[in-house]
Amino acid sequence: MLLSRRDAIRGLTFTFGVAATGFAGRAMAAAPALGWTPTALTPDQARLVDVVAELIIPKTDTPGAREAGVPQFVDRALADYYNKAQADRLRAGLARMDADARAAHGDVFVALTPEQQIELLNGYDREAAAAQGHTAGEPHFFPLLEDLVTVGYFTSEPGATVALSYDPVPGAYHGCVPLAELGRGWATR
Repeated sequence: MLLSRRDAIRGLTFTFGVAATGFAGRAMAAAPALGWTPTALTPDQARLVDVVAELIIPKTDTPGAREAGVPQFVDRALADYYNKAQADRLRAGLARMDADARAAHGDVFVALTPEQQIELLNGYDREAAAAQGHTAGEPHFFPLLEDLVTVGYFTSEPGATVALSYDPVPGAYHGCVPLAELGRGWATR
């Protein structure tokens, strides 16, 4: 199931607790050469993350995940913030993606057509949704990857300022206003 940019934003909401699933867009069948050096990922894993990120949040009238530096964000998160178990789970998931691509289509994930790539990603999404709520076993790797891509995109400068509306301080600030102009105070519950 392919989703629009609006659905990708709903995916960001899912990261913070509201359910929305699926994929958006198209990516190139083969990953472009990396213009950066990964530290936590191998170059092949980094190319795989590059392609998957661009499939999840493709370039449209707004920058895609690749242009926003999401693959570098994923690499940095694995190197600096994720614990060993989380990083190992994601790396094992990336290895599984290549193994599944070889088994289903005879080549690594980045060499498949975008349609074949999306088919595999949708399968992982269905697996993860089916496994959600089951406490037995290790969590599925795919929600971790989706979360990293979504957070990486919407916290990047292009994601926060081009894909989303950005207002660093909503409303005007009027300091030193006489209390008489404010009227009664208020509180929320």
